[in-house]
Amino acid sequence: MKTDNQVLIDSKAFALRIIRLYKYLKEDKSVIVLSKQVLRSGTSIGANVRESVNAQSRMDFINKLNIALKEANETEYWLELLHESNIIDDNQFESIYNDCGKLAATLTKIIKTTKSGAEK
Repeated sequence: MKTDNQVLIDSKAFALRIIRLYKYLKEDKSVIVLSKQVLRSGTSIGANVRESVNAQSRMDFINKLNIALKEANETEYWLELLHESNIIDDNQFESIYNDCGKLAATLTKIIKTTKSGAEK
């Protein structure tokens, strides 16, 4: 899908970073559960943003983006665990964690703007 929708672009780019992180992590069999969790939640953000494009209503749109926001929050949790257990270093963590935070902030803004538009 070719798009100029920035949240679609950013969430897909983030998913690709998560996939690369998963490939890196899966080499260490001791973190297989954590790596699968971060893969699932991190790629789910973009999938839900993509689903929102074809939402059936404004409420459906908001719901899909709320799910994406929840997945972003979950992804932050898994990244924190990976970092605090010294599986990923400070540089790896800060870069991907900041990207996740930016996505969450964007999603929050879109949700709030859409909700305020619905109240008018």
